[in-house]
Amino acid sequence: MFLTTPAPGAISRLRTTMLRSKAGAFLGIAAAAVSFGIASPARADTTMLNVSYDVARELFKDINPLFIADWKQKTGETITINQSHGGSSKQARAVADGLEAAVVTMNQANDIDMLAKRGLVATDWRKKFPDNAAPFYSTMVYLVRKGNPKHIQDWEDLGKPGVQVVIPNPKVAGNGRYTYLAAWGSVLEKGGNETQARDLVSRIFKNVPVLDSGGRAATTTFTQREIGDVLVTFENEVQLVKKEMGSNFDIVYPPSSILAESPVAVVDKVVDRKNLRKQATAYLQFLYTPQAQEVIARHFYRPRDEAILKKHSEYFKPIKLFTVEKYFGGWDAAQKKHFDDGGEFDKIYTKR
Repeated sequence: MFLTTPAPGAISRLRTTMLRSKAGAFLGIAAAAVSFGIASPARADTTMLNVSYDVARELFKDINPLFIADWKQKTGETITINQSHGGSSKQARAVADGLEAAVVTMNQANDIDMLAKRGLVATDWRKKFPDNAAPFYSTMVYLVRKGNPKHIQDWEDLGKPGVQVVIPNPKVAGNGRYTYLAAWGSVLEKGGNETQARDLVSRIFKNVPVLDSGGRAATTTFTQREIGDVLVTFENEVQLVKKEMGSNFDIVYPPSSILAESPVAVVDKVVDRKNLRKQATAYLQFLYTPQAQEVIARHFYRPRDEAILKKHSEYFKPIKLFTVEKYFGGWDAAQKKHFDDGGEFDKIYTKR
């Protein structure tokens, strides 16, 4: 059996985070890093910053103390891990503009590729860690009102008249970008063509009442502001909401969705200047350990460790996943065609 109760503290933090998000406290302040180090009267020997996407806040708040203790035991060094969270692409731009991240833990490879092009991250960053430097992954699923009154089962249903769909802005949020590509790719997965895919995505975004800046803001819009009939977001996010407020919502898995890997990288220019390379590298390597993979699973991300994934299979339903490479030629090509200024998304959204 996976969990009889939610991961310790994760759900209460979700409630607190969403309520504070409603008040505007957590919406996109990329540079506002929050320390998750272990409290100690002694000053930390080393401090480093992990810049990450917004819905991973609770995950790293639980992982960081484990790494801090492990590193202390192995080296004797006291380390503090600070966190900064927001929309993935917005966070990446903040790092490019000078936010001094030792590591980045994002929800799409395109954001790290952008940093590599700026010379901040190694061009071969995918080869630095196992599984293309993605220690866990997820996919996009639906959170609907209790009883699923609009009978939403598949991507096509999101484009039907009278259905309000809550999705964060694909221009700034990896969450929204994955949702857009999942909807587009679902048509191709069934044997449809690009014209049909464009038509579906156009109809879906006509049904979007507001474009939030990130995944957690979108969750707040749906759950707290009670806007929309369906929230499309990461599997881990809907599972957390279901645990916290299960009497109000149901989870729906579409027949197919997109593989959403969560890549990580060391920010070379920062770690070399601050002499943090060994700590930053060890931190990302720690994410692959059974200890961290267990925490990852408890937060409803799909771990790379097959034994741990199988152990928690109750919460990871089978779903047919396709990759960005399969239908979009990789993230660079998808970015240029769909999300750059003047791309498909801009054309679709301006015609709403």
